[in-house]
Amino acid sequence: MIDLDYTFFVQLVNFLVILTVLNLILYRPIRGILKKRAEVMDEKLRSIEGFAADADAKLRSYKDALGGSRAEAQTVRMSLKEEGVAAETAALSRAAGEAAEKLAVARKEIEAQKQAALKSLRAEVGSYAKDVTHKVLSRA
Repeated sequence: MIDLDYTFFVQLVNFLVILTVLNLILYRPIRGILKKRAEVMDEKLRSIEGFAADADAKLRSYKDALGGSRAEAQTVRMSLKEEGVAAETAALSRAAGEAAEKLAVARKEIEAQKQAALKSLRAEVGSYAKDVTHKVLSRA
């Protein structure tokens, strides 16, 4: 059987005093530090979430701008390509016209040279014919 004498009450008072002193000196400051730490961590977590949300918004904005720029670049590229094709067509048409003119001039020159050669040959043929006729008749 447990004897309850005055030492039990002394030990109980001693325990309560120690519990109160430890609570004031040790447990309360540690709980306060833990509470401040949790508040700081919550604040940093909210800050990080805010930064992440801003980063996501900026990324979406960047992607939208990039898509718009790509579409604009495609439009400009197609426009420049059409201008290039038109310039190429014009240059080819101009070159074909110049070539046709040069060809016509060359044909005229060739025809003139041909006529001059024929005229020269006809004149020479007449003299050769006279010479041959003269030689044939002189033998006879």
